[in-house]
Amino acid sequence: MKVTLKDGSSKEYSQAMSVIDIAKDISEGLARVACAAELDGTVVDLRTVVDGEHELNILTFDSDAGKAAYRHTASHVLAQAVKRLYPDAKCAIGPAIDEGFYYDFDMESLDRESLDKIEKEMKKIVKEGAALERFTLPRKEAIEFMKKREEPYKVELIEDLPEDAEISFYQQGEFVDLCAGPHLMSTKPLKAMKLISSSGAYWRGSEKNKMLTRVYGTAYTKKADLDAYLEHLEDIKKRDHNKLGRELELFTTVDVIGQGLPLLMPNGVKIVQKLQRWIEDEETKRGYMRTKTPIMAKSDLYKISGHWDHYKDGMFVLGDEEKDKEVFALRPMTCPFQYYVYKASQKSYRDLPCRYGETSTLFRNEDSGEMHGLTRVRQFTISEGHLIVRPDQMVQEFKDCIALAQYCLQTLGVEEDVTYHLSKWDPDNREKYIGEPEVWEETEGHIRQMLQELDIEFTEEVGEAAFYGPKIDINAKNVYGKEDTMITIQWDALLAEQFDMYYIDEKGDKVRPYIIHRTSVGCYERTLAWLIEKYAGAFPTWLCPEQVRVLPISEKYLEYANKVEEELKNNGIECSVDGRSEKIGYKIREARLKKIPYMLVVGQKEEEEGVVSVRSRYKGDEGQKALDTFIDEICKEIRTKEIRKVEIETEGAK
Repeated sequence: MKVTLKDGSSKEYSQAMSVIDIAKDISEGLARVACAAELDGTVVDLRTVVDGEHELNILTFDSDAGKAAYRHTASHVLAQAVKRLYPDAKCAIGPAIDEGFYYDFDMESLDRESLDKIEKEMKKIVKEGAALERFTLPRKEAIEFMKKREEPYKVELIEDLPEDAEISFYQQGEFVDLCAGPHLMSTKPLKAMKLISSSGAYWRGSEKNKMLTRVYGTAYTKKADLDAYLEHLEDIKKRDHNKLGRELELFTTVDVIGQGLPLLMPNGVKIVQKLQRWIEDEETKRGYMRTKTPIMAKSDLYKISGHWDHYKDGMFVLGDEEKDKEVFALRPMTCPFQYYVYKASQKSYRDLPCRYGETSTLFRNEDSGEMHGLTRVRQFTISEGHLIVRPDQMVQEFKDCIALAQYCLQTLGVEEDVTYHLSKWDPDNREKYIGEPEVWEETEGHIRQMLQELDIEFTEEVGEAAFYGPKIDINAKNVYGKEDTMITIQWDALLAEQFDMYYIDEKGDKVRPYIIHRTSVGCYERTLAWLIEKYAGAFPTWLCPEQVRVLPISEKYLEYANKVEEELKNNGIECSVDGRSEKIGYKIREARLKKIPYMLVVGQKEEEEGVVSVRSRYKGDEGQKALDTFIDEICKEIRTKEIRKVEIETEGAK
């Protein structure tokens, strides 16, 4: 038996050996920190027996797969602790995830005190150092085994497996769990663990199933690394748009209105209005024509487009096809509507490209388990656009759409935070898509070549395309690490046929155009959430709902403060006066907590000299300035959409 190691060296043995024994032969130190292994590129358990010739890479906690095995073992320790403390709890699933692990239980909800109690028991289990032993059973025996242990969720999982499947289990002490692995050899190497939180989660992610109790935790090999992660979590809490958005009175949600239907409050509306006006003006500069189309249509429209067959479950349908003469649906997208704007008059090759833009309110029937703040909602507004172009114009217009998206990202200061993805069709799932394979291959090839020419790093994602064409998805992660699509640019060579769209070419013949579906900044609600978390609520000045707060030292200077406010408002600056009978230090602290960029303190000297004392979240005390000078400076900052560097620490943001 021969194995080739990662560094190119090889080891030969006279008989088959387990991965852990090979690790021990290489180095006892390596064996102590081994978590799993890669055998010919496939992640395997340390107990895996190796025979023949193979490539072997021993994985430690420094690798993603090693972390997963380490944390998966920690999830089993969590389950064992729960079963000891709450014997009637039923175990569901407990995988490793990017930042740690979780385990779902059918049991009562858990508060922080209960989590601390479980955590204490976990440490006791680790100290016991029980070995994890793997064994297998035939499917029928595995079902009976879990029935005797009164674990109905495990039974259900096993019953979903093929009749001839061999089922693997891992046992540590008195605890046995259904599991494919891989795992550590024992619980002993688990050093630094922390239970983070507890929440509800539907069994198998379906709201039709029972709500279980999910416990989140994490594990590290060093306490210092755990402490750094916990500190990171505290920063996340400060930036979480759900928390911060409510504190800054940007949005709220109400149960009687419905999940996924947030209410934007005046401050939030101001930010969205600034974004919307900026985008609409920028699109107009780039040759876009504005449309305004209905928020609903008859099912006939969606049947032509193909959405009825491919997307109906994601739509809000009004009426019943079996009972009603006409059935309507709230629109999940604007493209079919804008096609009829195009078709309203005959177009020649000279009229193209036609660039239509619309600030569109859309509706999508997302699963309740997917709802999250402003990032996943059922009603949202989007900077939607459709370009109807000649085939010879397609590549350049598509590149221009990428350029517009990049301009928007750069202006918002988030261009470094995104990743690009070429979302392709899945040839093994033909029912999901329309069109022939050669059309998909050609269009995907065009997008791939464009991204390469523009020197944009990207990944390719099979099965993520729209049903009518491939696309570029520009994604960003929220503070919790979940990735959302922010901007999409789609290549469509198919829907013009279904809507009988054409233009007259130079020869007088009817020719099918191509279509680009795109957004400039994407969904305004999701973008607002992104910006809240990016800037911890301390938005660039041009976006702030309140850009300046005037702070009179006492009521004697309220009249001058009001004059300053009036002059600021005359120059289009969002401002207010804090005329309360409070100490100036209190007023300054409150303005900081509201993330207001500038505070203008006014008293006797300022009134006599016609100046203002400027305090900012950027530099702190910026000294006295003539009011006209301050206005000129802030107006330039707003006009150029400057993102000023923060040089001092303020509450909640640096």
